[in-house]
Amino acid sequence: MDETASYPPIEPSNFDLIVVGTGLPESILAAAASAAGKSVLHLDPNPSYGSHYASFPLHEFISYIQSQSSFEPSIPQPDTDSGFTRVPLTTRPLYSSVEITSYSSEPLEQSRKFNIDLSGPRVLLCADAMINLLLKSEVNQYMEFKSIDGSFFYDGEGNLENVPDSRSAIFMDRKLSFTEKTQLMGFFKLVQGHFEAAAAADGGESKSISEEELESPFVEFLSKMGLSSKLKSIILYAIAMADYDQENGDVCKSVLKTKDGIDRLALYHSSVGRFPNAPGAMIYPIYGQGELPQAFCRRAAVKGCIYVLRMPVNSLLMDKATGNYKGVRLASEQELYSHKLILASSFVFQLPRPHSSPDAQQNVYCDFGSKNTTEKLARSVCITKHSLKLDKANCLAFFPPRSLFPEQVTAIHVLQLSSNAAVCPSGMFLTYLSAICKDDVQGKKLLHAAINALFCIPVSGSSENDNSAENQSETRDAKPALLWSVLYIQELTKFQDVLDNIISASMPDASPYYHDLLGATEKIFEELYSGEVFFPKTASLEEGAVEELED
Repeated sequence: MDETASYPPIEPSNFDLIVVGTGLPESILAAAASAAGKSVLHLDPNPSYGSHYASFPLHEFISYIQSQSSFEPSIPQPDTDSGFTRVPLTTRPLYSSVEITSYSSEPLEQSRKFNIDLSGPRVLLCADAMINLLLKSEVNQYMEFKSIDGSFFYDGEGNLENVPDSRSAIFMDRKLSFTEKTQLMGFFKLVQGHFEAAAAADGGESKSISEEELESPFVEFLSKMGLSSKLKSIILYAIAMADYDQENGDVCKSVLKTKDGIDRLALYHSSVGRFPNAPGAMIYPIYGQGELPQAFCRRAAVKGCIYVLRMPVNSLLMDKATGNYKGVRLASEQELYSHKLILASSFVFQLPRPHSSPDAQQNVYCDFGSKNTTEKLARSVCITKHSLKLDKANCLAFFPPRSLFPEQVTAIHVLQLSSNAAVCPSGMFLTYLSAICKDDVQGKKLLHAAINALFCIPVSGSSENDNSAENQSETRDAKPALLWSVLYIQELTKFQDVLDNIISASMPDASPYYHDLLGATEKIFEELYSGEVFFPKTASLEEGAVEELED
């Protein structure tokens, strides 16, 4: 029996905004619209919140990845028999090349104790705009966080070295020479002086770094400062988070300007120690990143948003004469109406041109998410019984371009989490990896190289080999033995402009942070509701979030 048939009719039937999908951008927009006094209906065909930003137990994670990668979309023709043109809404696969490898049955036996992110690796910078929004909207009261213990970079020789991201870290780093310490301290002092000069000028031009230098490539500015190749790599990829090889103009698709690089450094350094119980720059949500969309949904519900899960939308209702959007038709056959519609990026439909007869109708294939998509993102999740760094439970790591092989043109991001973040069973570790790639083949090559550099891969997956590999890790401080892993390729999509009051949200981007995603989400809100305030200020104080952070 179709469970949607048992749902009572949704009342009322008219809304200012209907949102389909509970991913993070959709959930933020639903909460923002509700806070602005709009009537909002938030639907999701899935039984849980989060969509492509969700966190799942291991078995459910596998099922979701496979269900989103093993089909081709069938786009039915619009139905014009009713008072509206019913444009069927369907989904398209967003993942490809799924590789699952199991070397031990233990992770699957404890499936329910995992909370695995679909969009990992991802953390929150303590001074990021997302943290400020959590405080401003009071969403922080629904969440708790863990501090990220450290940040590391791969030195190209098989070692993970500390990222000297603060004055104390620079002095304590034994791998830096006295000259490198002096250079790095001098550079950070220059950056600090730049912002102090800009503040003193009340936004005017700073004399510390010229306007010409600010517009130049950041890598050129670092070279001008006399920094060594090692220090440039640390600043570019571990702190400023550049994705592409900045020193190879032929392959670099995104050149980081000095102005943007310095802004990222300032954001990173202002994040260090912002919260008393999080001495580092980054925190992570307990129970996984899927807690973020759930928290915004809870906030939206408090403001009057109506939520219905397990309710697919079968079609869009379009005006026959003008082709304008009017509403949606649910799987329960109820028709609901709204002024505006937001769709998760996995939805596709064919939009008939207005003023066309059924015989002469020409369909325009509307797939908002895939427009201008030229890149992909390789992701992987690995499960082990030992940490990448013996004294660190939760840590971030980076593989700079060319650190694994000469043809590596993008950086690889790595995030390890332990059971103290409530994402895996006690005694196990989750490690996420991601890298931008041009196609599936390149993505697999990048992540396989990183996995081989980080972990001991058991032979054939037999239990005997598992035990020997784990004993090796315990006795010789070797690389952690891999128990289970998955590798998959995700499309990289962008937010699209409003098309007749219909807008499509994006997939998770390649950044390990949230500021780009939040900025794009706020722009969508401004287009939908020009003049409205994006989350009006509340009486919430910043100290409320501090209480949510635990050691």
